[in-house]
Amino acid sequence: MEKIAGLLFFLAGIVILMGILTAEIFYGTTYSVSLNMISNLGSTPPPHSIVREPSAFIFDKSLLIAGILIMVGIYFIQKVSKNMFFTVSLAILGLGTFGVGIFPAFHAVIHPLVALIAFLGGGLASVSSARVTKSPFSFMAILLGITSLSFLGLGVLAPHVIVPIFGAGGTERWVMYPVLLWLTGFGGYLMNAAAPRSS
Repeated sequence: MEKIAGLLFFLAGIVILMGILTAEIFYGTTYSVSLNMISNLGSTPPPHSIVREPSAFIFDKSLLIAGILIMVGIYFIQKVSKNMFFTVSLAILGLGTFGVGIFPAFHAVIHPLVALIAFLGGGLASVSSARVTKSPFSFMAILLGITSLSFLGLGVLAPHVIVPIFGAGGTERWVMYPVLLWLTGFGGYLMNAAAPRSS
């Protein structure tokens, strides 16, 4: 069961990463990884929202697919892992990812909420996966999760400190990319038949 879950998590991470890269390619030269938020690939925020195709289609559908892959993966992982906090955090990541695909940035209220849910769930899932994995991966999971949560906290609570250094888009990538690295790594860990502990 863990190998199936691992494959699904690994695919989810790859789909998101390659979806973002491909959407950036087709967005055009006006897109900046430092200045533009990742979700701008699907739509810019209101009141004057801009949707660029095919970038928006690629980005939105990638997140929809990845969200589904994560949720299906949870079905298999919960059969071998009884750590409820980890499972719930992973579910929050999956639902948030799916939600971002459903509600692009022109949804002024819902989009920021589902994006925050995805980021928070991803960081917590990464950290809490240390309870269901063995070292050295468990240590890397904690490091990646703390990195993601730290940048999320700074971006929300002290944007005047972090955003001038990394840019809004750069800050967001320091929140999201550690989670993607963890998700693909966790998938590889499970596919290697390193069965998670039930603690």
